[in-house]
Order: sequence, then C-alpha cells, then structure tokens
Amino acid sequence: MPSGLVALLDDVSLIARAAASSMDDVAAGASKAGSKAAGVIIDDAAVSPAYVTGFTPQRELPIIWKIAKGSFRNKLLILLPAALLLSEFLPWIITPLLMIGGLFLCYEGAEKIIEKLGGEKHGATIDDAITDIAEFEKQRVSGAIRTDLILSAEIMAISLNEVADGSLLVRGVALAVVAIGITVLVYGAVALIVKMDDIGLHLGKRTRPVAKAVGRFLLWLMPILLVFLSIVGTAAMLWVGGGIVLHGLEELGVHGPAEVVHVMQYGVEVATGALSGVMGWLTYALLSAGFGSVLGTIIALSLHKLPAIFGKSAH
Repeated sequence: MPSGLVALLDDVSLIARAAASSMDDVAAGASKAGSKAAGVIIDDAAVSPAYVTGFTPQRELPIIWKIAKGSFRNKLLILLPAALLLSEFLPWIITPLLMIGGLFLCYEGAEKIIEKLGGEKHGATIDDAITDIAEFEKQRVSGAIRTDLILSAEIMAISLNEVADGSLLVRGVALAVVAIGITVLVYGAVALIVKMDDIGLHLGKRTRPVAKAVGRFLLWLMPILLVFLSIVGTAAMLWVGGGIVLHGLEELGVHGPAEVVHVMQYGVEVATGALSGVMGWLTYALLSAGFGSVLGTIIALSLHKLPAIFGKSAH
C-alpha cells in the first residue's frame, strides 16, 4: 500500500479517535451538568403547570408549546452564546453570576414560603379576574418565558461550571445537549401533568373496571401531585440556591459557612454507617436549604419592607 495512503489513513484514524474522545467528553460533561442542575429542573417543572391554570383544556397544550419554544430560544439563541463568550473571555465572572442566580433562587423560595404562611402576595396570581382571554394568554405566556429565562440562565451557568475545563467545542455541544434535553424533559413532563385530569376523565368513561379505576386514581392524584410538586420545587430552590452560595463563598475565600456544613455532614456520615452516603447528602441538602431560606428571607423582607419604610412602592 502506498505510504501516502497509509499516512492518510493514520490521520483519519487519529481524527476518528479524537472525535470519539470528544463525544465521550461531551456525554460525560452533559450528564454531570444535567445532574448538577437537577434542583432547578425540578423547580422549573413544578412552576410551569401554573401557567395554564384558568384556560380551557383545548388551549393547554398549545400554550405549553409556546412556552417551550420560548425556552428553546432562551437557551440556544441567548444563553448558550453568552455562556460560551463568558467562559472564553471572562471565566472569573462565572462564580459571581452563579451566586447571584443562587440568591435569586433563595429569594423566590423564601417568598413562596412567606406567602404560604399568610404573608402578602406580590405580583399577579392565578386568582386574578380574566377580562380578555387572548390578552390574558399572551401575558401568561410572556411571563412564563421570562421566568424560564431566569431558571434557564441558572441551569446554563451551573452546567457551564461543570464543563469549564473542556474545549470550546466540548463546552458548546455539552451545553446544547443539556439545553435541548432539559427543555424536552421539563415541558414534556408539564404537558403530561396538565393533561392528567383529562386522561383520568377519559379512562373513567370506559366500561372496563381497570380503566375506570385508573381514571379515578389519576383524578384523585392530580391535586395531590400539584401540591407535592409545589413543595418539592420550593425546597429545590432553597437547596440549590443555598448550595450555590455556599460553594461560591468557598471559592471566593470565605470558607466558614461551607466548613460548618461539611463538618456537620461528616458527623452524620460517621454516625450512620451503611446509610452514610444517603444521610450525608440529605444533611448537606437540608443545611443548604436552611442557609438558603435565611438568605432568601432577608432579601424578601428587604425588598418588600424597606421601600414601605421610605414611603415607596415595593414594586
């Protein structure tokens, strides 16, 4: 075989191996990034069903599709290029941005708890009167896409932090995979959740006893699931937000808060033996959520009480 062809085949082989290695890096990075962003994903899935409350069943899936398209635009056309530019030219800014996003999650979680405990509600609620259904739908979709932009920014920032050591190509492809996968997962789950009652009603009309039983079960489960998702979403915001701030402080040289949490986590792991992994993680999550709830409460009270003291609107 001519030496030139052998050299060419060697080059092709090297390129193929490099490509395979890059794809392995992308897969590993996307998997790690997606798992780190899980708390925000749970919150996204928990928040989104509320945006179709008040609409007819025929409008639910079209509205979810509109929000999903907005989410794709947020992640792929706005946040992905911004994340790559920052990681390439201003990598030091990623940690402060993560911490700002973490503080926002803490604030959102704490405000939800304050409202549930009887505090004043802020902003529009799903109980507001509907006068123009078309305008109401437009405003609801617009509000959902704005909320998605904030949550997506946090997801992309967390994901970027997990693949920061990779090449520009690996970072870009991994973030794109995470963005597409998470959007499909979240809004696919949301679509299933909001149509669960319709599925239950449909099965309840069947003649077969099993179908009727499943239908009744779904109708019984729906309100419980929505409450559960709301609780889990709030807890996830506080856990993820508090954890991000703790980790960010540690990276910036403020080790005290994170060290306290790690010492307590280690103590629980030592005391629980075979359950050390689960109990250690749970301890860290609970302490992070507690830290996040304190931060969030301080921010919420500052934003809503201080303006009133100075005679200004909290808005």
